[in-house]
Amino acid sequence: MKSHIMLFIFTILFSCNNTAQVNTKQQAVINAEPVVVPLKKGKARAYFASGCFWCVEAVYESIKGVKESISGYSGGYTKNPDYPSSNTGRTGHAEAVEIIYDPNIVSFEVLVDAYFASQNPTQVNGQGPDHGSQYRSIIFYQNEEQKQIILNKKEALAKELNAKIAAEVYPFQKFWKAEDYHQNYERLHPNQSYIKGVSIPRLRKFQAKFPNELLKDKH
Repeated sequence: MKSHIMLFIFTILFSCNNTAQVNTKQQAVINAEPVVVPLKKGKARAYFASGCFWCVEAVYESIKGVKESISGYSGGYTKNPDYPSSNTGRTGHAEAVEIIYDPNIVSFEVLVDAYFASQNPTQVNGQGPDHGSQYRSIIFYQNEEQKQIILNKKEALAKELNAKIAAEVYPFQKFWKAEDYHQNYERLHPNQSYIKGVSIPRLRKFQAKFPNELLKDKH
């Protein structure tokens, strides 16, 4: 009996210690200095996490000035995350997108507006049917100006809704591109059940309330 009690206590202590280590690693990510991604051929990059990256990728590719949206992982503390490992919730990463855009056509501020307009901003650790820390909402900033844009819009939305906004605000560190089969998933698999039932309705809902002059021709 005593041995069983000792084993139970050891298990609890090990679990608590492991959680503390994870929290420490995640806090280090949150407290890090942001990494600035330089312009490449006149194009800038921005990073967002908001539930399933299939959905978010399609949302941003519907906006004028966005040249490409790439699915991947960001916000965590492990190297080389992949789909199976991120889905455990133990890497700290969230499904994210890298937005390649022309800042002469669309601003970072508009991309943040699109971010909040394309989700349920009060849902914690998920969007729609997708639940877990890997689906949590995060907006990444690369400099103080971007950080203030995010914080100001988040505060204004909280007042408008009279609710707490779930999106976390992280300094950008690194983006890990997801497996090839995740890229352009909605466009390549329009008849897949999740795409038909979740992704396309989310895209249409976003397009219906976002200014038409900021959208590409709807497909």
